[in-house]
Amino acid sequence: MRRETIRATPLWRKCAACYDCAFVERDPLITGIRGLDIVRIFAFLSFSHNNTTYPCALIQWFSHILDEPDELTGMWKVQPDTNDDGSTSLEIIHLDCIFHSAHLMPVLSEYGHCFIPSDIDFTNLLDRFSTFYINKYIDHHAFGLSQLDM
Repeated sequence: MRRETIRATPLWRKCAACYDCAFVERDPLITGIRGLDIVRIFAFLSFSHNNTTYPCALIQWFSHILDEPDELTGMWKVQPDTNDDGSTSLEIIHLDCIFHSAHLMPVLSEYGHCFIPSDIDFTNLLDRFSTFYINKYIDHHAFGLSQLDM
């Protein structure tokens, strides 16, 4: 069994917040990325009911933009879900739904950029852009998930 760290901390290394992204199982009958959704995790929490503790995460969903990967890059595109007023749409899910960490990269071409502006870093990138690639090249697990969709 492989172990990985998924962070959700308002103060990372005594400077800024760090809220990681993850794959969440949407449909166990569908293989690959088509059966998974992307979330950004803002907090880990738990509650008890009838002597049972439920470990959970406070998350923001990301929706797939197309039904197929991007033709040029071969990577899926996603965008964050928001409420009608533009505010962040949050939900609480059980930790058992989290499948694997995920890495998102901004789609720079949709903003007329060739490079990420210098005032953007890991602490604000997911807030400053609205369209992202799911990086299937980040590790062999993510790449394997993408190959199941071929």
